[in-house]
Amino acid sequence: METITYEYGGGLYVNLTNRCDCACVFCLRHNGHRGSIYAGDLWLDHEPTREEALADLLARDLAGYPEIVFCGFGEPTFRIDDILWLVDRMKERAPGLPPIRINTNGHANLIQGRDVCPDLQGRIDVLSISLNGATAEEYVAVTRPRDGVRAWEAMLDFTREAVEYVPEVVMTIVDKDKSPEEIAACRALCEGLGARFRVRSYIED
Repeated sequence: METITYEYGGGLYVNLTNRCDCACVFCLRHNGHRGSIYAGDLWLDHEPTREEALADLLARDLAGYPEIVFCGFGEPTFRIDDILWLVDRMKERAPGLPPIRINTNGHANLIQGRDVCPDLQGRIDVLSISLNGATAEEYVAVTRPRDGVRAWEAMLDFTREAVEYVPEVVMTIVDKDKSPEEIAACRALCEGLGARFRVRSYIED
Protein backbone atom coordinates (compact mmCIF):
# COMPACT_ATOMS: atom_id res chain seq x y z
CA MET A 1 0.00 0.00 0.00
CA GLU A 2 1.52 3.30 -1.08
CA THR A 3 1.75 6.02 1.56
CA ILE A 4 0.38 9.07 -0.27
CA THR A 5 -0.76 11.08 2.74
CA TYR A 6 0.42 10.80 6.33
CA GLU A 7 0.09 12.75 9.55
CA TYR A 8 2.95 14.38 11.42
CA GLY A 9 2.91 17.03 14.13
CA GLY A 10 -0.81 17.51 13.61
CA GLY A 11 -0.42 18.38 9.92
CA LEU A 12 -1.28 16.33 6.84
CA TYR A 13 1.68 15.56 4.61
CA VAL A 14 1.48 14.60 0.94
CA ASN A 15 4.06 12.22 -0.56
CA LEU A 16 4.08 12.32 -4.38
CA THR A 17 7.59 11.30 -5.49
CA ASN A 18 10.88 9.65 -4.56
CA ARG A 19 12.75 11.76 -7.10
CA CYS A 20 15.32 14.28 -5.90
CA ASP A 21 18.14 16.20 -7.57
CA CYS A 22 20.17 16.38 -4.35
CA ALA A 23 21.96 13.90 -2.09
CA CYS A 24 22.10 15.87 1.18
CA VAL A 25 24.58 14.49 3.68
CA PHE A 26 21.98 14.47 6.49
CA CYS A 27 19.14 12.91 4.48
CA LEU A 28 17.61 9.73 5.90
CA ARG A 29 17.35 8.17 2.45
CA HIS A 30 21.14 7.86 2.22
CA ASN A 31 21.39 5.93 5.48
CA GLY A 32 19.50 2.89 4.29
CA HIS A 33 16.05 4.23 5.17
CA ARG A 34 13.12 3.62 2.85
CA GLY A 35 11.03 6.13 4.66
CA SER A 36 10.85 8.48 7.57
CA ILE A 37 11.17 8.10 11.29
CA TYR A 38 8.00 10.18 11.32
CA ALA A 39 5.76 7.97 9.27
CA GLY A 40 7.21 4.57 8.46
CA ASP A 41 7.79 3.50 4.86
CA LEU A 42 7.41 6.42 2.45
CA TRP A 43 9.22 4.85 -0.51
CA LEU A 44 6.84 4.80 -3.47
CA ASP A 45 6.93 1.76 -5.73
CA HIS A 46 5.02 3.89 -8.22
CA GLU A 47 4.21 7.57 -8.19
CA PRO A 48 0.50 8.10 -7.58
CA THR A 49 -1.44 9.77 -10.35
CA ARG A 50 -2.95 13.13 -9.54
CA GLU A 51 -6.35 11.43 -9.43
CA GLU A 52 -5.10 8.81 -6.94
CA ALA A 53 -3.59 11.53 -4.78
CA LEU A 54 -6.81 13.57 -4.89
CA ALA A 55 -8.91 10.58 -3.84
CA ASP A 56 -6.54 9.93 -0.94
CA LEU A 57 -6.73 13.57 0.15
CA LEU A 58 -10.50 13.85 -0.14
CA ALA A 59 -10.92 10.72 2.00
CA ARG A 60 -9.58 12.77 4.91
CA ASP A 61 -11.20 15.58 6.88
CA LEU A 62 -8.98 18.25 5.34
CA ALA A 63 -10.52 21.11 7.29
CA GLY A 64 -9.52 19.34 10.50
CA TYR A 65 -5.78 19.83 9.94
CA PRO A 66 -3.83 23.03 10.73
CA GLU A 67 -1.98 22.73 7.42
CA ILE A 68 -1.43 20.54 4.37
CA VAL A 69 2.23 20.02 3.47
CA PHE A 70 3.65 18.71 0.20
CA CYS A 71 6.81 17.02 1.37
CA GLY A 72 7.28 13.24 1.44
CA PHE A 73 10.45 11.36 0.55
CA GLY A 74 11.55 13.22 -2.60
CA GLU A 75 11.61 16.79 -3.92
CA PRO A 76 7.93 17.64 -4.42
CA THR A 77 8.46 20.25 -7.14
CA PHE A 78 9.35 17.51 -9.60
CA ARG A 79 5.53 17.33 -9.66
CA ILE A 80 4.71 21.01 -9.29
CA ASP A 81 2.01 20.93 -11.98
CA ASP A 82 0.28 18.07 -10.17
CA ILE A 83 0.57 19.92 -6.86
CA LEU A 84 -1.09 23.00 -8.34
CA TRP A 85 -3.83 20.85 -9.89
CA LEU A 86 -4.43 19.14 -6.53
CA VAL A 87 -4.63 22.47 -4.70
CA ASP A 88 -7.17 23.78 -7.22
CA ARG A 89 -9.31 20.65 -6.89
CA MET A 90 -9.14 20.70 -3.07
CA LYS A 91 -10.17 24.35 -3.00
CA GLU A 92 -13.16 23.47 -5.18
CA ARG A 93 -14.26 20.44 -3.21
CA ALA A 94 -13.14 20.92 0.41
CA PRO A 95 -14.56 24.01 2.13
CA GLY A 96 -12.44 25.49 4.91
CA LEU A 97 -9.17 24.24 3.48
CA PRO A 98 -6.20 24.96 5.80
CA PRO A 99 -3.00 26.70 4.62
CA ILE A 100 -0.95 24.85 1.99
CA ARG A 101 2.82 24.52 2.40
CA ILE A 102 5.54 23.09 0.14
CA ASN A 103 8.81 21.90 1.65
CA THR A 104 11.36 22.27 -1.14
CA ASN A 105 15.02 22.61 -2.03
CA GLY A 106 14.14 25.65 -4.15
CA HIS A 107 15.15 24.11 -7.46
CA ALA A 108 11.67 24.11 -9.03
CA ASN A 109 12.58 26.46 -11.87
CA LEU A 110 15.75 24.51 -12.59
CA ILE A 111 13.90 21.19 -12.52
CA GLN A 112 11.01 22.38 -14.67
CA GLY A 113 12.99 24.56 -17.06
CA ARG A 114 10.57 27.45 -16.56
CA ASP A 115 9.54 30.04 -13.99
CA VAL A 116 6.89 28.46 -11.75
CA CYS A 117 6.74 31.23 -9.14
CA PRO A 118 3.76 33.13 -10.62
CA ASP A 119 1.75 29.89 -10.56
CA LEU A 120 2.12 29.69 -6.77
CA GLN A 121 0.15 32.87 -6.16
CA GLY A 122 -3.25 32.24 -4.59
CA ARG A 123 -2.46 28.54 -4.22
CA ILE A 124 0.53 28.14 -1.91
CA ASP A 125 0.48 29.89 1.47
CA VAL A 126 3.91 28.88 2.78
CA LEU A 127 7.18 27.82 1.16
CA SER A 128 9.87 26.22 3.30
CA ILE A 129 13.16 26.26 1.37
CA SER A 130 16.29 24.38 2.45
CA LEU A 131 19.23 26.78 2.59
CA ASN A 132 21.84 24.61 4.33
CA GLY A 133 24.78 26.96 3.80
CA ALA A 134 25.84 30.60 3.55
CA THR A 135 28.18 30.10 0.58
CA ALA A 136 28.00 28.20 -2.69
CA GLU A 137 30.88 25.98 -1.59
CA GLU A 138 29.23 25.02 1.69
CA TYR A 139 25.86 24.49 0.01
CA VAL A 140 27.28 22.16 -2.64
CA ALA A 141 29.27 20.21 -0.05
CA VAL A 142 26.22 19.66 2.18
CA THR A 143 23.47 19.35 -0.43
CA ARG A 144 25.41 17.64 -3.24
CA PRO A 145 23.05 18.80 -6.02
CA ARG A 146 23.37 17.26 -9.46
CA ASP A 147 23.73 20.76 -10.99
CA GLY A 148 26.43 21.94 -8.59
CA VAL A 149 26.83 25.69 -8.10
CA ARG A 150 24.06 26.31 -10.64
CA ALA A 151 21.61 24.78 -8.14
CA TRP A 152 22.76 27.22 -5.45
CA GLU A 153 22.14 30.17 -7.73
CA ALA A 154 18.77 28.76 -8.81
CA MET A 155 17.70 28.34 -5.17
CA LEU A 156 18.58 31.94 -4.35
CA ASP A 157 16.80 33.27 -7.44
CA PHE A 158 13.73 31.16 -6.66
CA THR A 159 13.57 32.46 -3.09
CA ARG A 160 14.05 36.07 -4.15
CA GLU A 161 11.16 35.80 -6.61
CA ALA A 162 8.88 33.59 -4.53
CA VAL A 163 8.47 36.24 -1.82
CA GLU A 164 6.57 38.29 -4.42
CA TYR A 165 3.94 35.56 -4.85
CA VAL A 166 3.77 33.53 -1.61
CA PRO A 167 2.63 35.11 1.69
CA GLU A 168 5.24 33.34 3.83
CA VAL A 169 8.65 32.16 2.59
CA VAL A 170 10.92 30.49 5.14
CA MET A 171 14.52 29.36 4.63
CA THR A 172 15.84 26.62 6.88
CA ILE A 173 19.16 25.13 7.87
CA VAL A 174 19.97 22.02 9.90
CA ASP A 175 22.07 22.88 12.94
CA LYS A 176 24.41 19.89 12.59
CA ASP A 177 28.08 21.03 12.57
CA LYS A 178 27.10 24.71 12.26
CA SER A 179 28.98 27.33 14.29
CA PRO A 180 27.17 30.41 15.62
CA GLU A 181 29.04 32.46 13.00
CA GLU A 182 27.87 30.20 10.18
CA ILE A 183 24.28 30.34 11.43
CA ALA A 184 24.48 34.14 11.58
CA ALA A 185 25.77 34.26 8.00
CA CYS A 186 22.88 32.07 6.85
CA ARG A 187 20.41 34.30 8.67
CA ALA A 188 21.83 37.42 7.00
CA LEU A 189 21.65 35.80 3.55
CA CYS A 190 18.08 34.65 4.13
CA GLU A 191 16.83 37.98 5.40
CA GLY A 192 18.56 39.74 2.51
CA LEU A 193 16.35 37.71 0.17
CA GLY A 194 13.22 38.80 2.04
CA ALA A 195 12.54 35.42 3.66
CA ARG A 196 12.15 34.33 7.29
CA PHE A 197 14.94 32.24 8.83
CA ARG A 198 14.53 29.03 10.84
CA VAL A 199 17.10 26.64 12.33
CA ARG A 200 16.03 22.97 12.34
CA SER A 201 17.44 20.46 14.81
CA TYR A 202 19.36 17.51 13.37
CA ILE A 203 17.52 14.25 14.02
CA GLU A 204 19.70 11.24 14.72
CA ASP A 205 18.87 7.88 13.16
